[in-house]
Amino acid sequence: MKMTPTLLTLLFFTCGAFAADVAAGKAIYDKSCKRCHGGDGAANAAIAKMMKVEMRHLGSKEVQAKTDAALKKESVEGVGKMKGIAIADADATNLVAFLRTLKQ
Repeated sequence: MKMTPTLLTLLFFTCGAFAADVAAGKAIYDKSCKRCHGGDGAANAAIAKMMKVEMRHLGSKEVQAKTDAALKKESVEGVGKMKGIAIADADATNLVAFLRTLKQ
């Protein structure tokens, strides 16, 4: 069987060559996000109250409906009073992969 460039690309991506690492994303989450967003993606009520903000559960339909690019951007640049985290693009991809596991 002759391998065309399209077939090779398909095989490359489906074999996980560029698959995000959920475990690495969880480690980033635990280090940089868990304090405010909780271990399961639910907001830390005390921090939300102190900052006078509403934090949605990270597994909520509203959050999960965002594109991966939007979640990466918000994680790195911040949103509202939330400060962004300084991580590499690959780490942001891994973080988003972990956030997707919080879907309710």
